[in-house]
Amino acid sequence: MSTSPPLKIRQPAVAGTFYPGQRSNLSSQVAALLEGAQPAAAQSNSGTRTPKAIIVPHAGYIYSGATAALAYARLSPVRRTIRRVVLLGPVHRVPVQGLALPGATAFATPLGTIEIDQAAVDTVKHLPQVVLSPAAHAMEHSLEVQLPFLQLVLDNFKLLPLAVGDASADDVAQVLEALWGGPETLIVISSDLSHFLPYQTAQAVDQDTVNHILSLHSTLTHHQACGGTPVNGLLLAARRHHLQPQLLGLCNSGDTAGDKDRVVGYASVAFTEEPNHAQPH
Repeated sequence: MSTSPPLKIRQPAVAGTFYPGQRSNLSSQVAALLEGAQPAAAQSNSGTRTPKAIIVPHAGYIYSGATAALAYARLSPVRRTIRRVVLLGPVHRVPVQGLALPGATAFATPLGTIEIDQAAVDTVKHLPQVVLSPAAHAMEHSLEVQLPFLQLVLDNFKLLPLAVGDASADDVAQVLEALWGGPETLIVISSDLSHFLPYQTAQAVDQDTVNHILSLHSTLTHHQACGGTPVNGLLLAARRHHLQPQLLGLCNSGDTAGDKDRVVGYASVAFTEEPNHAQPH
């Protein structure tokens, strides 16, 4: 009798620090953040399409959760449509060349497990810039903190998580193109903005960064955004697919739960397809 190989589940690394580690507390906090973002989302959704891609921050929820929720709340109308989430974020702990797959079959959070989309893995694993690095994923928070939002706001989806290290914007854009799909596929780019600048300096720097993003200028540095590489790749792809960016929220840790001497910047941006460029699938 043949047996299936054991599941390789990537366990949560920052539950209890970046977000609540207990299921009911986590569910309540994320639900409250999404509810707080609903009025703005409802107003935006009344006249625009739902996002094909979003850029969201990845700090602890007390710092950036409300900003992230502004993007996730926009997904409510398509919670049953989205079946695959392509999630990219920068590595913070383990350097990696290229874009790293986790080598896992599922990612776990206190809210449950999310199956890895093996068909999507097969689509990109042969690209030269795509590598396998469980170590790059093991302690990485930039991807993990997005998962509880996705678990609450979407009904049933599979995940393709990529930890982005030393790569070019073209490398990232090529991977996104391979996975672009149709309305069933959502692209999530995890990135904070400037780090540890004084409050007013950060406001000016981050506004300039947002202006670059809204102009689809794929020239961001890691000083402007820690996830500059995956953001730049998305901006390249967004130009090719005629996506329209919209700023949903911009703040920094001095506005939320930190002091104003050394702050970290956060923004949420949604990218929607023009009706005449949307691809039927």
